[in-house]
Amino acid sequence: MTGLRESKTLSIAIDRDPQAVYAFVTDPENLPKWAVTFCRSAVKSGEGWRIETSAGPMAVRFAPRNEFGVMDHYLTLPDGNEILVPMRVVPNNNGCEMIFTIFRQPGMSDENYAKDAGLVEQDLKNLKHILEKH
Repeated sequence: MTGLRESKTLSIAIDRDPQAVYAFVTDPENLPKWAVTFCRSAVKSGEGWRIETSAGPMAVRFAPRNEFGVMDHYLTLPDGNEILVPMRVVPNNNGCEMIFTIFRQPGMSDENYAKDAGLVEQDLKNLKHILEKH
């Protein structure tokens, strides 16, 4: 097959109702609360959201709300390119699994890809901490 990019799927168990996790994560205002390694702020802008990130300002839009726990979102980079960020929340007994896939971006070094995965892992741990203390 050609055209496939390397990907890594990370997950974390969260002892919280899946619907509560879904509601929290799909609210862009909460991005700076849990995705602290990436998102500095989130502001409603017309029909969408603008976020200030470690890589500069970006637009973010989530997949339509659904009953399946799909929280995919798209980031529009400062250069206009769009990146798909697949996310899911799935039930796990009384809690859930938060699943996050990262794709290696074109030209990304091994070091930066590993660093990106590490930052996502930190953010998922932060999300778990925030949601389990409520």
